Amino acid sequence: METKPIPGASPPLLQVDGVTLAFGGVKALSGVGFDVQSGSITAVIGPNGAGKTSLFNTISGFYKPTGGSIRFRGQDITRVPAPQRARLGLGRSFQNIALFRGMTVLDNIKLGRHAHLKTNVFDALLYMGRARREEAELRRDIEERIIDFLEIDHIRHAPVAALSYGLQKRVEMARALAMQPEILMLDEPVAGMNREETEDMARFILDVRAEWGVTVLMVEHDMGMVMDLSDHVVVLNFGQVIAQGLPAQVQADPEVGRAYLGSGDVGELRRKLQAAATAQGVA
Repeated sequence: METKPIPGASPPLLQVDGVTLAFGGVKALSGVGFDVQSGSITAVIGPNGAGKTSLFNTISGFYKPTGGSIRFRGQDITRVPAPQRARLGLGRSFQNIALFRGMTVLDNIKLGRHAHLKTNVFDALLYMGRARREEAELRRDIEERIIDFLEIDHIRHAPVAALSYGLQKRVEMARALAMQPEILMLDEPVAGMNREETEDMARFILDVRAEWGVTVLMVEHDMGMVMDLSDHVVVLNFGQVIAQGLPAQVQADPEVGRAYLGSGDVGELRRKLQAAATAQGVA
């Protein structure tokens, strides 16, 4: 499904146009297209196996599409390697936590800035000049901005392996923010979290957009959170976009009901969403 530009609207920050991804004879994505506007929170939803993580891996450069294009700030990045996309401004977290468990929280977060460091091997070995200045600037930025913002000062020197699951997800978000992204890509940021942890993460996502001006693109299964936070929702099923638009529009789409429930009963989908929201409120 291709998107049509809105007359008078600003150019999208990210444009996914007709992206197809195949593994052998199996199509994981087929003609996927949508835009991400600067300053927005865009959610990609869909049943298990719909192709959401494959889409994220394609946008961030871990997979190469077999068709279509991806443009960031108007530049075609379809064939740009993942590290270069990170330098351009695409930072992401992962569905399965990908932290170095034997390292401290601070050291894990500092690794997120690696793509932007300019120190050469000689400077780094001797720890002189530019290497020392970059290290000081990096530590100051992380400690004064990111760690304070995500309220993890009390665990900065703790090994990641000693942290709860919810705190590890927060550290992973911190590492992604250390990449200085224009688009923060979050793959299931509240998966496995309890109600309090979910509410905290939702607050951080809203604040990073409001206070830092970071655009957010997320994959998420928590429908209550998606409907509350998102400006734009894209629904995938069997690797194809079956609906997109405002949360209320998507919620009312019969195709979305069929994808989730195997029927066209939109009322049942609404009841399911309301039940999930109520459960969160009393948990």
